[in-house]
Amino acid sequence: MRPDSPVEVPDEVARFAAGRPLECVWRNELGGLTFAVRSSDYVKWSPPGVVDLGPEVERLAWAARHVVVPRVLTTGPNWFATAALPGRSAVDPRWLAEPATAVRALGRGLRLLHDALPVDGCPFPGRRGSGSRARGPVDDPPPVDRAVVCHGDACAPNTLLADDGAVVGHVDLGALGVADRWADLAVATWSTQRNYGPDWEEPLLDAYGVAPDPERTAYYRRLWDLAD
Repeated sequence: MRPDSPVEVPDEVARFAAGRPLECVWRNELGGLTFAVRSSDYVKWSPPGVVDLGPEVERLAWAARHVVVPRVLTTGPNWFATAALPGRSAVDPRWLAEPATAVRALGRGLRLLHDALPVDGCPFPGRRGSGSRARGPVDDPPPVDRAVVCHGDACAPNTLLADDGAVVGHVDLGALGVADRWADLAVATWSTQRNYGPDWEEPLLDAYGVAPDPERTAYYRRLWDLAD
């Protein structure tokens, strides 16, 4: 979430900014920070030894060949910088005030992502079975509905929208990999509850083009709860 108090700027971020204005726009539960640098670049930083950001850099480079994602500018041991994409997060106040437009855009954007990223040749595993990020097994996985390259963290904040509601691109791809599409859909629909309120799950699924699947949704939400 966006910090509501001042944040100490890590030395690596300050050196990259080189005197340009900085704004911390996101802080996660593990202490990771994302900074906007004069609205033209972004820097993602993690406390040393907490999260290895190298896998996200690799996934961004691979995904960029097929879809719009942030372009990596430079990297360091526990940080990397990307060029900013146009548009606003789907949880920007503009879109929180227009949930019908935002939710349908999320569904369409997720379908476009799944259709564009090629499963064949994708070198990254995603959440299936016990999941690559799970702390423990989840029993009795349902049969795979459709294997796709999943975003891996398909919450509303990770989709960017243009002013007309069109999907601009996706961010935060550190868990991208091949899995059942419901690994993303379960999280995306859950995110509508958290960000926009009740009754927005089915509009997202309608925009994606799939009927509700309570069994797979419940399974992948349990798996999500076990994720790091």
